Amino acid sequence: MELSVIQSRIFEVRGQKAMLDYDLADMYGIETKRLKEAVRRNIERFPHDFMFELTRDEYNSLRSQFATLEIGRGKHSKYKSFAFTEQGIAMLSSVLNSKAAIEINIAIIRVFVAVRNYFTIQTSIPDEIRQLKERMSALENLCNENLKAVNDLSEDTRRDIDSVYIALTEMAERKKQLENRPRIGFNQ
Repeated sequence: MELSVIQSRIFEVRGQKAMLDYDLADMYGIETKRLKEAVRRNIERFPHDFMFELTRDEYNSLRSQFATLEIGRGKHSKYKSFAFTEQGIAMLSSVLNSKAAIEINIAIIRVFVAVRNYFTIQTSIPDEIRQLKERMSALENLCNENLKAVNDLSEDTRRDIDSVYIALTEMAERKKQLENRPRIGFNQ
């Protein structure tokens, strides 16, 4: 069975990734009724974190998500569906003792692992982006500080140059004053 087919049958229910009983029964090639019978006979193997029964609202919500709303008698289950988590699906292989069930379970577990790995990668990306944003912010602050220091340095330098020009202007004026005054002493 293709992994994409299995992956399309994994839903998030009550904050957990789970598969529904009728999808599993279809994959195993058995009736949903027989799957539920096997589970009920071995209910002690399925604690609430392995398998739970959907409420009518949860079931209707899921039905609307995958567009199987058909109206009419016998078009949908009159019994509440079971949702199996990854651990519950692994436990199904001990309840359903067929070679096909074991092979399907192995494929399903591989898909759950792939989905978990995908979400692990997806959750690490925002952390990396946040770290990059922090580094960019720190670099911007450093750049702004450097620009401010350069501007301060430029302001100081400009003041110094202005002081030099003023001093040179004063010296030039003084020289003119000295040249225009009458000479005292020996004339040639």
